[in-house]
Amino acid sequence: MTVLGYLADGLVFSSIIVLGSIGLSLVYSIADFANFAHGDTMTIGAYSALVTFGAVGGLGGAVLGLPYGFFVALVVGIAVAAVVAVGTEKLIYEPLDIDSIGLLITSIGIAFIYRSVIQIRFGSDFTRFDIQPLRPIEALLPYGIRVTLHDVAIVASAAVLVVGLHVLLQYTDLGRKMRAMADNPDLARISGIRTRRVTLWTWVIGAGLAGAGGVFLGLFNQLSPRMGFNLLLVIFAAVILGGIGSVYGAMAGGFLIGMINQLTPFFSNVVEAIPIWPGWLAAVIRGLISIEYANAIAFLIMVVVLLVRPNGIAGESAS
Repeated sequence: MTVLGYLADGLVFSSIIVLGSIGLSLVYSIADFANFAHGDTMTIGAYSALVTFGAVGGLGGAVLGLPYGFFVALVVGIAVAAVVAVGTEKLIYEPLDIDSIGLLITSIGIAFIYRSVIQIRFGSDFTRFDIQPLRPIEALLPYGIRVTLHDVAIVASAAVLVVGLHVLLQYTDLGRKMRAMADNPDLARISGIRTRRVTLWTWVIGAGLAGAGGVFLGLFNQLSPRMGFNLLLVIFAAVILGGIGSVYGAMAGGFLIGMINQLTPFFSNVVEAIPIWPGWLAAVIRGLISIEYANAIAFLIMVVVLLVRPNGIAGESAS
């Protein structure tokens, strides 16, 4: 595969990471705690879409190789993830009179509950959407790019959601209130902003984006009860790299982390091809940067960036 092929794969994977990262950063910036149940919220969205697609999968025609039923299932996955997150906020997080660390620990327990319920209902085996796999787009094969129309659908859908969020944050009353709360919640409250309502909308949007990311992750790879949990540390790395609490930083961090993850095999091949060191040393280095250590390499680069910019790419001033 050429470098263009790896970049194309990175773009698809980054689209999924960006959706998860934005949702996590939104909740952190307004609810003021790191939600460790966020990855399992992605799983809830994915499995809700799976069940829905089983009922409406044959609906109508197709767009970019995906039946209309898949997009109906996507909307349901987003909605269910949002409803579950809001229910958890109202029933568990809100009644607890504890600080951010206490809420963080509570969210770990919530994540176990989410995962256990899914595993009880669907089992621990991997599964897939009942969608016929597509061949790579032939026009791109001469360039070493092996992406399908499904991959294009993932990138395009993620772009629509990200642009929609940008419009909401910058040009709507709710967006201005969310940015005001992220900057100074006490001042926002004194100014007459209904902070509880804004917080609930934050959960809806953040969890909805997570649900969409989970659906696309299931389409890109496959579904399992641990799919969101396995991606959680990568999403946290993206949020930290971008700047904690910064939505636009989370977008940038998610893009970079996703790209690095998928470009790791390319880096490994480059190391092997460079003739300036002995073959045994090249083999050792290649082993250290193999695909099995893709996440570790992404974390290492995150640490290096934070040593230069401790506040992340966007810093604390962005919202």
